[in-house]
Amino acid sequence: MENLYPIFVKLEGQLCLVVGGGKVAERKVGSLLECGARVRLVSPEVTVPIKEWADQGKLELRQRQYQTSDLEGVFLVFAATNREEVNRRVAEECSARSLAVNVVDDPGACNFFVPSVIRRGKLAIAVSTGGASPALAAKIRRQLELQFGPEYQEFMDILTEVRRQVLKGVADIQQRKRIFNDLVESDILDLLRKKKYDQVKERIQNAYRGNRS
Repeated sequence: MENLYPIFVKLEGQLCLVVGGGKVAERKVGSLLECGARVRLVSPEVTVPIKEWADQGKLELRQRQYQTSDLEGVFLVFAATNREEVNRRVAEECSARSLAVNVVDDPGACNFFVPSVIRRGKLAIAVSTGGASPALAAKIRRQLELQFGPEYQEFMDILTEVRRQVLKGVADIQQRKRIFNDLVESDILDLLRKKKYDQVKERIQNAYRGNRS
């Protein structure tokens, strides 16, 4: 488990399969929908939210036992039933088809893991223990949530807009780098925490003007 490759995956428009209809499966579906994934869920019984999502057309619900044909066309799979034999079957059939599969509470059957994540707008910080201790990953995430507050989301929005303007208006690559570095190393985050937006604007203007030839 030491040689895991960290990666962020674009799931928008990708078909993902969730096998299971309980609370764990519900959480998986919610996260997938947030990422813009297409979701197929297979389970004889489902929670109320899952049924509501299906009724709203947000997911494809196959309300029956898992079948091998459910893997057709999918990008990745979550096995989240309360039956070990079903989860293992899903994992084995995914492995035979070179599909990415995560089996809840069975790290040995997974070929990918879902990290504990803190999000601040476009900023995403992921913590993984490779399935060894989700509780520890969650604890570290809570610590990071205190360190990286909501001001980081505002800062990311600012950096996104400044980057767009700089790439459009500054031709010299070294000047661009200096502008970006000056902003990141500035006290803007502290000013955002204190809601001193006039000073934030001043810092941005200074970084931009101070690096123009």
